[in-house]
Order: sequence, then C-alpha cells, then structure tokens
Amino acid sequence: MSKLILIGAGPGDPDLITVKAIKKLHEADVILYDALANDELLSYSKPGCIQQFVGKRYGCHTLSQSEINHLILEYAQKLKCVVRLKGGDPFVFGRAWEEIEAAQSAGMEIEVVPGISSALAVPASQMIPVTARGTNESFWVVTGTTKSGGLSTDIQLAAQSSATVIILMAMSKLEQITEIFSAHGKSETPVAIIQNGTLPDQKIVTGQVKDICFRSQHAGLQNPAIIIIGEVVSLATELSFRQQVHQLLNHANK
Repeated sequence: MSKLILIGAGPGDPDLITVKAIKKLHEADVILYDALANDELLSYSKPGCIQQFVGKRYGCHTLSQSEINHLILEYAQKLKCVVRLKGGDPFVFGRAWEEIEAAQSAGMEIEVVPGISSALAVPASQMIPVTARGTNESFWVVTGTTKSGGLSTDIQLAAQSSATVIILMAMSKLEQITEIFSAHGKSETPVAIIQNGTLPDQKIVTGQVKDICFRSQHAGLQNPAIIIIGEVVSLATELSFRQQVHQLLNHANK
C-alpha cells in the first residue's frame, strides 16, 4: 500500500522545518512541493527522489487542486511514498483535506506532519505577539480570498471584535479590508504587513487602518504577505523604538 505524507514546510526560513519533517522527506519517492515551501528543503530527499513543483501560490497556480489530487494518485500507483510539501502548516488554509479525501478514496495510507504556521511565526519574527495580556484575549486567522475568489464574510465579524486579526492571501483586497475595519470604527487601529516573512528579503510596513494601503503601495508590497490588524502591533513598534533609542545612547557614550 502506498503512503501519502502531508508535511508542513513552515513559514519560509528552511531552519524552521521540524526534525520529523526532515526524516519524512528522506523517505519520499516523490515530493510534490508548493511555491511557498522553501526549495532548500528538497536537499533532505534521498537520491533518486522525484521532485515536482506544483505551484499553489496566489497568481502562481501551476496545477489546479484537482490536477494535484490526480497526480498524487498517479504517483501512488508506481511509488511507495508520496510527499506533499506545503508552506506553513498543511491544515491552515493548505487544502490538505481535499488531498486526504482523494488519497483515502484510493486506499492510501495517510500521515500528517504539522508545520509551523506562517500566521503565527511571521508576526513573532517581528516581535508582534498575536495575544498580549491586557491588550487582547484572542486572535482570528482568516483567509482574504475564498474558493469563489471573493472576500471572506468572516472579516466583517472579525472587524467587530477586539481580537488580533491575521489575514492571509489578501493583498489584492487590502483596500476592501480597510474599508470594512474603518466602517466599524477601527480606522486608527495599528496594522503591520509582512512580505516574505522569516526570509532574508522580508519587508515590513506598519501604519494604521486609515493609511496602510498608501504605505504598502509606496513600499511596493505584494504577495506572499501577511496582514496583522490589532493593538498588539503597537507593542512591537514601541519595542523597536526603545531599541533604537538604546542603540543611539550606546553609540553616543562611546
């Protein structure tokens, strides 16, 4: 019986892969990897392993989801271990369940190796906590783009809460999102947008709901990026300011 292993590749930095994921990559006879999975991780595969890029980034859909499902089953007929390497965690907007259903229908054995979700790790990499005692009690992780291509209606609900709101796959809808938050009295709520989080070429822009569209356009931010809306963003901004002051004082005292 062939096996499908769904592996979370983490948020981008190849050092943020789990030990278990590395072991499972070495078992693979074929690795079907997404655009958001760092291709440096392919070096953990064994000699002779087939490595096939399947896309799955916004604006970079090399194969449709049904085509990927078909490819999994096609390889399963010839090979023993099929690995799907997905950015972040496979169960956080990774369409993992659709692939599991396809594999189950063919009688494949299935294993899941969780990954570090970009929704949590990317804010943390910039010292933005998703929760902070006395500031907020919860956080939402929302997709900006639904299966039909529209904006998730959950964003309307999230904008009415005091929670930190983390929005994935949403740069093309940033203006709509800020209009929703402004309509709920959140125009001055702090916002951070992080592009290519945890990677050497990452960019971060901070501002408020009322001006983040202009700031992100001026900085040329684009996908893949994570939008964080909430008072917790100001905590990281204050910390950064204190660090800069400390560095200036140290320099002046030398």
